[in-house]
Amino acid sequence: MEYEISLLTTIGISVMFALSLNLITGFCGQISLGHAAFLGVGAYTSAMLTKAGVPFLLTIPAAMALAGLLGVIVGMASLRVRADFLAITTMGVVFLFIGLVRQQEWLGGEMGLSGFPGSGLGKTGFMLLTLLLAGLTAAISLYIQKAWIGRVFNGIAEDEDTMRVLGIDVPSYKLAAFAIGTALAGAAGALYASHLKFIGPDSFSFVESITVLSMVVVGGIGSVVWVSIAAALLSALPGWFQFIGDYKLLVYGGLLFVMMRFSPHGLAGMVKALSHKKGGAQ
Repeated sequence: MEYEISLLTTIGISVMFALSLNLITGFCGQISLGHAAFLGVGAYTSAMLTKAGVPFLLTIPAAMALAGLLGVIVGMASLRVRADFLAITTMGVVFLFIGLVRQQEWLGGEMGLSGFPGSGLGKTGFMLLTLLLAGLTAAISLYIQKAWIGRVFNGIAEDEDTMRVLGIDVPSYKLAAFAIGTALAGAAGALYASHLKFIGPDSFSFVESITVLSMVVVGGIGSVVWVSIAAALLSALPGWFQFIGDYKLLVYGGLLFVMMRFSPHGLAGMVKALSHKKGGAQ
């Protein structure tokens, strides 16, 4: 039972993390290859605050605020670049974050940070909290997707220049997407730190950014439901098939290649195509 609780907790964190990137890349079309840095900011913020005696639940909004602030700063620096240049800019954030953490002994340096208190909720209570926040993240994503702001995000993703012509304040909406998405990643980071009881520079490497991007692409960029399903499946795979843990990047890279080649819209597009095909046959 302990394994199942741990697995469900991991799945909940992965779903939150994937949906936070989906809001930036899927909804607003802003390619981010440095999303693991915001997970790391949330994790270190929560860990340091709990170590200082702050109750865990209070560290979550603090982690969200700091990660969201960093997201706005990165967003401001990225306003003048698009597509590949935006991806390269955001990718640099990960290396900058890791480099800074490794140089700071008070953050654990190369050895990482441990010895900070847990949530105090017990494993089952923490699992329930994680699943609740994952569900809340999905609900927020669905609300944004259907609201006016979501329609503007979609318009920016489709044709940014046309949205400018229509009088939409594109930079403000881009910053909003970065702020919301990175804040949610910060919340996932707080849960991540409390769950593992150890964090280090390698926990938030470029590899983790590619991993979460794989979840979004495999699920279907912009789809809340299918990105959640893909995140759950891909985070559970290493536990179900132990050998995958040693070839995680190979498996995820292979899935990315297959999806981009045969189903660019991920599982969401695949299911939609199959349903249309079935409907046409009838």
